[in-house]
Amino acid sequence: MVFSSVTFLFFFLPISLGGYYLLRPRWRNAWLLVSSLFFYIWGMGALVLILITSVIVDYMMGWVVESGMISGNRNRVRLGVTGSVLVNLSLLSYFKYANFFVDQLNTLAEHFGFGQIAWTSIILPIGISFYTFQSMSYTIDLSRGRAERVRNPLDFGVYVTMYPQLVAGPIVRFHEISAQLTNRYVSLDRFALGATRFAHGLAKKVLIADSVAPIANAAFAADASIMSPGAAWLGIIAFTIQIYFDFSGYSDMAIGLGTMMGFDFPENFRRPYSAVSMTDFWRRWHMTLSNWFRDYLYVPLGGSRLGKRRTMVNLWIVFLLVGLWHGAAWTFILWGAYNGLILVIERATGQRPVGEGASWAPLRRAGVLLAVMLGWVLFRSPTVGVALDYVGAMFTAGGLTPETVTSALDTKAALALAIGIASVFIPGTVVGGFIVTRWRGINGTVVRFAEMAVVFPLALIAVANSSFSPFLYYQF
Repeated sequence: MVFSSVTFLFFFLPISLGGYYLLRPRWRNAWLLVSSLFFYIWGMGALVLILITSVIVDYMMGWVVESGMISGNRNRVRLGVTGSVLVNLSLLSYFKYANFFVDQLNTLAEHFGFGQIAWTSIILPIGISFYTFQSMSYTIDLSRGRAERVRNPLDFGVYVTMYPQLVAGPIVRFHEISAQLTNRYVSLDRFALGATRFAHGLAKKVLIADSVAPIANAAFAADASIMSPGAAWLGIIAFTIQIYFDFSGYSDMAIGLGTMMGFDFPENFRRPYSAVSMTDFWRRWHMTLSNWFRDYLYVPLGGSRLGKRRTMVNLWIVFLLVGLWHGAAWTFILWGAYNGLILVIERATGQRPVGEGASWAPLRRAGVLLAVMLGWVLFRSPTVGVALDYVGAMFTAGGLTPETVTSALDTKAALALAIGIASVFIPGTVVGGFIVTRWRGINGTVVRFAEMAVVFPLALIAVANSSFSPFLYYQF
């Protein structure tokens, strides 16, 4: 069940929100937990047991950490954190990476003439990369004194399983939301603001991302070794627009749903394509993931405190793991290494400005966007070889324009492509999600009215007339 589906929009969501608002506050967490588990079971069936395992283990390890903190027994604190991290990473490693590593071993075995490992491919549970990271932040935050242990296991279950951000984030670290689990404010005004933010995200997904997706799909399905530069550039521009509007659209919808229920989820995007350096880009793109790796890996490794060389090593380690987090494939690993290399170069040369005040900002923005798009080629390609061929097609004259690409560029796709391209030229301080919910005065009222009276109905019509289209980050 995806947010942009008829089942979710016209059946699950009204029932879930209706029950939530009709119940007394003390029963809302129970209702939200049941709704969230039903939401996950609908898509993954018995694999919900993995999610429940993560919840139970981390709740118990939280008790171990707290008892160690109270008694001053640091070994017990480390035991609780280590147990949480090991179980969650073991679940993530087995279900997400076992297929990849067995494939690599079998490839090596075949090369050297050894026998193959008998193996049945494992199904990847949706959202496992998100909820394992979110769940183990609980014990880490307790060990650092940033939050207190949850007394009611039901409340902790809500934190991990909450369906608005369960399968694709934002990754909410425990200390950011701990107080809201038992004390939050719901009102008609907050519901209206949340609904507007949700509508904004739905429109980004179904009106923009889904409209340009056929262009990207056709381009990356074609033979890149004989493709024309025009077709190659059209395909990667379409994917650059698709992945941003798809993922940021999901984040807007999740944040909007949270607001309707009284939660304040952290922002996940802040106009990343207006970045003036790759450092700036990663402060704007998937911010909750960047913050998670910064606080729970980069800083413990030493951050920037141990000298320039160690800082660069730490950055590269982090981004290799960021790439691996996105998927079990060499393309994702190299994509992480590519981003890490650029960040290391920026730090070594001192060329890592952030914000709108950077010198030569338009040229910097163009350069960063080009670097990001080249990275997206790796991200989107099924193999490293295809990615190299695709980059070659972008910068080599000649080749053919596949008919599938031109046929995908219909009127709807062209309009969505134009809107996506135009959005890149808006000042980086103008963030759509903020505007639709936080802009006060008559202008804000007009924007919100247009969103709900015009854009939202168009998005609903698109949902009703379209086929199943999952969010890109569901696979992570």
